Amino acid sequence: MEKQNKLKLLAASDIHGDVNLAKKLALKAEKEKVDLVILCGDFTQQEASVEGIIGPFVKKKKKVILIPGNHETVATADFLAEMYGATNLHGYSIKFNNIGFFGCGLANIPSQLDEKEIYDILKKGFKYTKNTRKQIMVTHVHPADSQIEKFSDFVHGSEGVTKAIKQFKPDFLLCGHVHEAAGIEEKIGSTKVINVGRNGKIIDL
Repeated sequence: MEKQNKLKLLAASDIHGDVNLAKKLALKAEKEKVDLVILCGDFTQQEASVEGIIGPFVKKKKKVILIPGNHETVATADFLAEMYGATNLHGYSIKFNNIGFFGCGLANIPSQLDEKEIYDILKKGFKYTKNTRKQIMVTHVHPADSQIEKFSDFVHGSEGVTKAIKQFKPDFLLCGHVHEAAGIEEKIGSTKVINVGRNGKIIDL
């Protein structure tokens, strides 16, 4: 039987243009010898601060996967991904060490995405990861009816994300959005849901 290589991730969210935080996270990625950095959206502050957010990770020779949050557009995520050789996972999938990653950025707020669009985008990405040994779903918004949702009275979880979890049963969902719930981990069915927070989470796969 072929030996499967392990994969070590650093996942973070809601950096909001904090260049010093990006540098600290990049140092953490280097120290922990992670294979992959995942940024779960809101890496800018209303698109006003894109400088110095992705670059620190690239300087440490780390591969970056990102998705837009509700503070930046898909176009901004595409621009930064192209500039730094990163991957925008919004509506897309990618494989590392036979682990499949698929994602949906933005949020379930007016002028962004509705719940059907969120589900359909995740479904599109998931179908290309079916035969991988693990599936990692990456979103900015958290699932509806989750523990994370209880940490905020006004930031609602996504029914589309919850439906995708129940339909596709990924091994992990990595998300952010609710700052107060940073670091919270829970299970929905067989899926481990982690609000990775702005200080980041190390995940061994």
